[in-house]
Amino acid sequence: MTKSIGLLALLFLSFGMGVSGQDFKSDLTKITLTEGTNFALALSPDKQTIAFDLQGTLWILPIGGGKAVPISDALGDIRQPAWSPDGQKLAFQSYRDGTYHIWTVNKNGTGLNQVTTGVYDDREPYWSPDGNHIAFSSDRSGNYDIWHVELASGKLKQLTTDPANDYFPAYSPDGRLAYVSERKAGGGIYVQNANGAEKLLVSSKEKLASPSWHPSGKWIIFNSVTQGESTLDFVQTGGGEWQTLSRPEEDVFPFRAAWISENEYLYTSSGQIKKGKLGEKTSTDISFEAQVNVGRHTYARKKRDFDSEKVKPMLGIRNPVVSPDRKQIAFTALGDLYLLTKGTAKPLQLTDDKFIEIDPAWSPDGKQLAYASDRNGNSDLWVRDLATGQDKLLLDAKHAIKYPSWSADGSQIAYYESDPKGWLRTSLKILDLKTTKSELVYAPLFDASQPSWSPDGKSIILSALQPYSTRYREGVSEFLLINVKEKTGDFIAPVAERTPAARGKNGPYWSPDGKSLAYGLDGYLWTVPIEAGKLTGTPKQWTRELSEGFSWTADSEHIVFIATDALKQVNLRDGKQETFSLDLTWKTQQPKEHYAIHAGKVFDGKSEKYQENVDILIEGNRIRKIEPHNALRKGKVIDASKSVVIPGLFEMHTHQSALAGEQLGRLWLSYGITSTREPGTEPFDVVERKESWESGRRKGPRTFYAGALMDGNRIYYGLAVSNRAGAQLDQELKRSVRLGYDMIKTYVRMPDSLQKQVTEFAHRNGIPVSSHEIFPAAGYGVDAVEHIGATSRRGYSTKLSAENNSYQDVVQIIAKSGLNITPTASLHGGLHYLINKDTAFFDNRQFQSFYSKESIQELRESGELRLKTNPAFLTSFGNIQKTLKAILAAGGRVTPGTDSPIIAPGVSLHAELQSWVDGGITPFQALRSATLWSAEAVGVGDDLGSIEAGKLADLIILDGDPLTNIKDLLNVKTVIKNGIVSDINALLNRAK
Repeated sequence: MTKSIGLLALLFLSFGMGVSGQDFKSDLTKITLTEGTNFALALSPDKQTIAFDLQGTLWILPIGGGKAVPISDALGDIRQPAWSPDGQKLAFQSYRDGTYHIWTVNKNGTGLNQVTTGVYDDREPYWSPDGNHIAFSSDRSGNYDIWHVELASGKLKQLTTDPANDYFPAYSPDGRLAYVSERKAGGGIYVQNANGAEKLLVSSKEKLASPSWHPSGKWIIFNSVTQGESTLDFVQTGGGEWQTLSRPEEDVFPFRAAWISENEYLYTSSGQIKKGKLGEKTSTDISFEAQVNVGRHTYARKKRDFDSEKVKPMLGIRNPVVSPDRKQIAFTALGDLYLLTKGTAKPLQLTDDKFIEIDPAWSPDGKQLAYASDRNGNSDLWVRDLATGQDKLLLDAKHAIKYPSWSADGSQIAYYESDPKGWLRTSLKILDLKTTKSELVYAPLFDASQPSWSPDGKSIILSALQPYSTRYREGVSEFLLINVKEKTGDFIAPVAERTPAARGKNGPYWSPDGKSLAYGLDGYLWTVPIEAGKLTGTPKQWTRELSEGFSWTADSEHIVFIATDALKQVNLRDGKQETFSLDLTWKTQQPKEHYAIHAGKVFDGKSEKYQENVDILIEGNRIRKIEPHNALRKGKVIDASKSVVIPGLFEMHTHQSALAGEQLGRLWLSYGITSTREPGTEPFDVVERKESWESGRRKGPRTFYAGALMDGNRIYYGLAVSNRAGAQLDQELKRSVRLGYDMIKTYVRMPDSLQKQVTEFAHRNGIPVSSHEIFPAAGYGVDAVEHIGATSRRGYSTKLSAENNSYQDVVQIIAKSGLNITPTASLHGGLHYLINKDTAFFDNRQFQSFYSKESIQELRESGELRLKTNPAFLTSFGNIQKTLKAILAAGGRVTPGTDSPIIAPGVSLHAELQSWVDGGITPFQALRSATLWSAEAVGVGDDLGSIEAGKLADLIILDGDPLTNIKDLLNVKTVIKNGIVSDINALLNRAK
C-alpha cells in the first residue's frame, strides 16, 4: 500500500512559515552551502544528473556541478537516494511520519509517494534492475535484514534471515544482491544470488558500509572505517585483497559510490562530491551551491523574579506512596521525608537534615518506611520505624541504591544498585531482612522503572528498554516479568509496539490482590488485568490529565498519583477522583547583608582586559556599584586584592540526579559553577533540586532545566516521553509551563513536523528549545543545538564525520542562523585528550575532595576502552577543536557543557574550556562563553553572566590569571551565589 502526498502541501508546512496569531516574528536568512557533512549521492542512469541528500533535503545537480535545485521540502529528513532504472524516479528513506520508511518521488519533485508503512524502520533503498522491486534493510524481524517490496502490489518479502544485522543492499546489473552483514560466522560483505544462496565476499572485523557494483558486475566498491580512517575501497567479486581508492587525507562518507563509466566513479568525501578514476589516486571536485533558509524567532523570553521573597507552593513533590490503610501518604520534598495524613493539609516532616532522602516505600504492615539516603556518604538503604521515629541503616552498599520495594510478606526488599562503569545501568538485587544478605536477581538493566512484587513473591515486574535491533539502541519500553527463583525475564506489553510513560515511577505496579497492573501510557493512568504472568484483558484508562507516580491502596480499589502540580486519588470502582490539599511552601533565600569586595583584578565577562583595584559593592543579592578602591571604606570588606574576581560559570549541559546526594551542589560551587542547565531530566527530581538549592536547604548552584526528553515513537532513556501528535503532546507542553521549565529539549526520534510544533508553542510561552539537530531546526526557530556529534536517529551524524570533521554546511547553518551550540567537546574526546596530555590534570583540591583515587583509574580505563573501539578517538580530536574555532570565526555562539555525569561533573567543565583553549580559542573567548554568552543563551543575560551594576551577585574569587592561563580557573578561593558567600573549605567539607 502506498500513499501519495501533494508536494505543495508539504512545502506549505516547511520552515519559516508561522501560524497566524503567533506572538513571535520569524526572520529568515538565505545561506549558500558549498560543502556537506555526511551526505549521500546517486547518479541518474543517463549519467547526467546527480541527486544528493544534503541536510535532509533532496537536491538534483547537473553532472558538471553548479546550482543545486531542491525537489523536496525540508521536513522529511530524506536520506540515501537511489534512481529508478528508467531514470524517472528516486527512492529514499524518509522520517516524515516519525519512522524511517521508503518513499519515491518523480525526478521533478512531483508525485511524492510512501512505499512502506508501519512501526518498523526501513532504510537504504535500492532498485532492482528491472525496476519492479526496491530492496531495503529493515528491523521488521527483530534485527536488520534485507527485504524487498514489489511496487505493483506493495507485497514485502524477507530476503535474509540470519540473526545478525544485514544492511546496505545493492543489486548488481544481473540481479545479484550485495549487502553488509555483522554475522558471527564472518562479518563483512555478502553476495546473494537469484536462488538465495549467500557467499561471503569481503571478510572484515572493521566497520563496512554501502557496497556498490561496477557496471560489469565484476567488482564492488565500498566504504570502510579502519583504525579511525574512513576510506573508499575496491574488491573483485571473485575474491582477493581489496585496494583503497581514496587518498589517506580524505574523509570518505559512508554511502554508495556511483559509476559514471567503466573506470570513473562519484562519491562523497571531505565535504565534496568527488569524481575518481581507477588507477589514479587523485580526484576532482564537482562543486555545488545549495541555498537554504535559516531563521530566528524574535519572542519575549520567560520572565524570572530573582528578587522574590514570596512564599511559593512546593512543586517538587517526589514519589508519593499511600499507606496500606489509605490514611497517609509519604513523599519527599526539599530532600526530606514527609507524611501527609488524609483530611489534613499540613504534612508531618519526618527527617530534617542536609542530606537527601528519596524513594519512600511502605512496609506491608504500614509500620515502616524504607528509603534511600546519602547521610552515610552514599545513597544507601534505610528504614524508619514510624512508631519510634528511629532510622536504621539496612544496607551500606558499595554503589548508590534506589527504588526500594517491599515483598508482600515484608521479608524482602528489592532495589537497584548502580553500576559505576555504565551510566544509568543497574543491577536488580533483593535484600533478605532476616539474614541481611543481598542476592543478585537480574542484570544488567538500563534505566528501568521501580520494581514491583507479585503478591506471592515469585515474580518482580518492571518497565525496561526493548530495542528493535542491536544495530541501533532505540526501542520501546515494555514490561519485564522476572522469575525471582530462576533469575530469568520475559517481556510482555499491554499495547504492542507502544512505549508506556517515562519509566521511573510510572509502573507497572502490581495491585495488592494480584489481579491488575497500574501503569502510564500517553501520559495517563491505565490498568490492565494480569493472571499467571499473562496480560488477560483490555487495558482501561482512568485519567485524562498527565498522571504519574502511581501507588495502590491495600484494597486494590484506589490509586494515588501526581497530576502535574496536584496530588490526587482515583477510585477504581466508580472512576471518581479526589484531590488532596497540601500546605507545603518554600521561598528563595534572599540575603540582606551589604558588603564590598576589594578586587585586585576583575574579568567582567565582556572585556578582554581586567579592571584593576576596584571595589564591588553588594547589597543583598545584587551588585549595586563597581568603583575605584576606597581604602577607608567602612563595613564588611572581602579582601581579594591579590586575586581575580570573575562571573560565576555556567555548566550548559548536565543531567543531574538526587542519587548524587547533597555533595553534588557543593561540588558544582567548588568548581566555580554557579549555574547549571539541564536539557532533560525527571521533572519532579529537578524541581525538588531547584527548590532545595534556591531555598538554601542545601548548597548548590542555580539550575535552569527542561523536563523529560521530548522524543518520538521510539525511545532510549527512561526519562524520555514517547510523544504522539494530539492531546498527549499538548498536555506535555502545558506541563512545561505549569512546572516552570526554562527550556524544552526535543530528542532524536521526534520528527521535524512535531519539533516545529513544539518550538512554536514554546516560543509563545517564552521558552527556548534545543535538540541534537541543526536542520531544518535552524529554519523554524529552534534556539540551540546540543553536541557537535552524539546520538542521531540516522546511525551517523549530520554534524560530524567519522574522522571528527564538520564542514561548511555545519559551520554556516549554526553561525548564520543564530543557533547556540553546546558542543560537549570534553565528551567527544576532550577530557581524555587532556588526561593523556597533562599528568597533573587531577591535581586540584576539588577533584581530590569529591572523587576517589579509583575514579582516576576508572576515567583512564574508559578512555582506553574508547580508543579500542576507535583508535582515532584522540588523534582526530583536533578536528573538533578546529570546527569550534571556525564557528566562532563565522560569528557563531558556542557555550560550554559536558553531558555530565557521563563524564565526571565539575572537572569536566574545566576540561571543556581547557580543550577549547588548547585548540586555539583564546582564554577570553572561553571565559565569555562560560559566563555572558551562556547567560544570554539561557535567557538570563539581563541578570547574570557579567559583573555589572544591577546584576545578580554570582561571583568567583580565584588566584592566578585566567585570561592568560585558563587552568587558573581551578584556583577557586571563594564562591558567591545570589550574594551568599561560601569559602572553598566549607564547600569541600561534607555536610553534617
